[in-house]
This record gives sequence, C-alpha cells and structure tokens, in this order.
Amino acid sequence: MTAVDPGRDVTCHRFRFPADLHLGAADGVAAGPDGLVLAAPADRVEHTDPHSGDTAGYDAATWTSPVVPVGFAAAELVPSWTADAPPGCWLRVELRGWAGETATTGWYELGRWAADDTTIHRSSVPGQADGAARVAADTLLVTGATVTGWQVRVTLLRRPDAPAGPVLRTLGVVASAGDRTGSGTPATRAGAPDGPVAPPAPRSGAAGDARGRVLDVPRYAQRLHAGGETRWGGGGDSWCSPTCVSMVLDFWGAGPTPDRYAWVAPPGPRPVVVHAARHCYDHAYAGAGNWPFNTAYAGLHGVDAFVTRLRSLAEAERFVAAGIPLIVSAAFSRGQVPGLDYDTRGHLIVLVGFTADGDPVLNDPYAPDDEGVRRTVPRAAFEAAWQGGSGGVVYVVRPESVPLPPAPAQANW
Repeated sequence: MTAVDPGRDVTCHRFRFPADLHLGAADGVAAGPDGLVLAAPADRVEHTDPHSGDTAGYDAATWTSPVVPVGFAAAELVPSWTADAPPGCWLRVELRGWAGETATTGWYELGRWAADDTTIHRSSVPGQADGAARVAADTLLVTGATVTGWQVRVTLLRRPDAPAGPVLRTLGVVASAGDRTGSGTPATRAGAPDGPVAPPAPRSGAAGDARGRVLDVPRYAQRLHAGGETRWGGGGDSWCSPTCVSMVLDFWGAGPTPDRYAWVAPPGPRPVVVHAARHCYDHAYAGAGNWPFNTAYAGLHGVDAFVTRLRSLAEAERFVAAGIPLIVSAAFSRGQVPGLDYDTRGHLIVLVGFTADGDPVLNDPYAPDDEGVRRTVPRAAFEAAWQGGSGGVVYVVRPESVPLPPAPAQANW
C-alpha cells in the first residue's frame, strides 16, 4: 500500500461477477460462467425508445449492490461496467447516495446501455435533477444531500424471443470529494500502423520506473476523419474518446477484427475508429465521449476496463511503470499547455509515458495526421489541465493478465 495524498479524497470500488453475486441483492439474476445472467425474470418491462419511438416488452432482472461507504462527503460519482448485451438485450444502471444508515437521494439513471444500436439507442438520461442531486450524462453530481456512501443497481433486460441474454461481468463506481474546479461532463467534451501491437512485459509498478519509459501505443489521428462520416457526434473533430480507445485496444492486440467494422462504407482512413464512435455514441447528448460508454465498449473486446480518478501524475506513473497506458480527460485553453496549441472544454488523450525528467509523453489524437499525434508537454501545466478539467478522470484498459499497480491506502483503483 502506498501513501495517499491527504488533499484529494477519491475512492473506487468494483464488483466482479459471478464471484461477488452474494454481496448484493439478486432478483432474477444468477451466476453464469462469465458473469451475472438473467435467469428467472423478476419483472416484465415495456420500454419506449425515445430516440426511435419503438416500444417493446422485456423480461427484467436486477442486482443491487450493498451500500459502499466512501469515508468522506462525496460530490461526484461515476459508474462504469463491462458486460455483453446481444441483440434484443440491454442494461439499465442506476445510482443513489447514502449517509450512515439512510438513503439520502433517490435512484437516478446513469445509462441505458446496449452493445450496439439495433435494440435500443444507447443513451444517458437527461432531465434528472432535484434538491439532492442531478445527473450530468455519466456523472451524478451531489448538490443538496450529504452522501458518504453509494449503492448501484443494474437491471438486465431481454426480449423474450432473444436468442441469448445479457451478461454483466464487472460494475464499479468512483466517488470523489468536491475539491476541484472544472466540470468535464460529456456535454463539454469535444469530442501508428493498423493491426495488433505487442504489449511490453509487465514491470514492478513503482513510480520511478516510469521515468524514461514510453509505451509503444499506435498513433491514430482523429482529424483524419474530418470531412468524412459525420454521424455519431459530428465526425473526426469530435472523436477524441473513441480514437483513444481504439489506440489502446490495438496496443493490447485486442481491437475488433476487420469483419466487425466491414459495415463502414466508404471505409475512409481508419474504419475501426468510425466503428468505435458508433458503439460509444450517447444518443441523448449526441456525442461519443460518455466515459462509461467508452470503457464498456472496450470491455466488449475481452479486456478489463473502468473509469476512475487519479490524484496526480505520480499515481499515473505507476500505471506506465506497470506497462499500462491511460486515457486521460483534460480541458485547457490555447497556450495553457505548451505543445497543445488549441482550446478545448474537454478532450481525451492517451498518456503513453514519461521523459527521464518526468514530463508526460502523449498520443494526442487531435492532430492532422498520425505523425503529429506524439507530443511531449510540461508536467505541471498538463497536470493542472487534467486535474482541473475533469478531476483526474482516466480510463483504465488492460488485459486481466497484466496486473494493476498496487493501490494507495485510500484505494482509487
């Protein structure tokens, strides 16, 4: 265990299935070989997709977590999960806050998620606000309640004639205190050779091992897609998040095979990025930058993926030392971070390493071509843009065979 930064309260707790089934309340779900499955439906739900107008009936079952105390007054909570939802299936994810023995908020929907867009249109749920909290797409913002713990509930839904049911593999929430500036919600986010890239051998995970280490993550420029496909968030200039996820999946040799994205026509410069944008897209806020939708997309490819917040680049160094690149969410104005000469209210970038002096080395997809993706920036300026813009949000994407670095005492991974 490593020391915690006393000025930054962040915790992340995750459940893994089927092992953690017994920790919560199951209503119609059971342990399957790869996760929780819908066994004996506990309910029948009629759902009208607001983005298509189609109504269908679904068998439904739920798993509700125990109350997870966080040890401080939380201001923001972000869930994430990995699952599969074959055609005819989807998931509903809900959160509520607790303090002591009492629920201090109602339930809020943090996502209606499907693996593709043939059953429902994957979306966050706008318009949820009351005196206790409000939902900003993928984030529950605590406004008037005291929240020192959380509870998450997932509903698995399946059409009765669906050939296969949904499977929930992991589920977690990162909670953080209100000690930062900036919002970083999806509404403010802008949006190497092809083929598998061999990952480096795992290392010890000590922060000092990251200095002078740069992971060989392929370089993909989102702006290659400007002027091409404009569905799913407006096109290349807004596709920072799915472009980053595509880079990291291909780094691990886990990206989708060409037959999965053969539907992209014309194929354009890199059809796998178009495929990722479609499958990360949030139809409610009309963008591809929903944080848990991106990690859920990554999780469809056999890797572990989740959203958390890190307190500093010192914590990020531990991941690079362990051989794990991070996708980070930052916001900055032109000139704030030398080397990133543009304005953004929210942008996703892959942290691939550090110089010997500790400056971050990035794969920044906001480049006109792949060659321009690799950039080195000053440490302090970039850390401020990352912490101030999103509160240190990262996507962690890695194969289960690659161990996470040791967590700090106040565990945020």
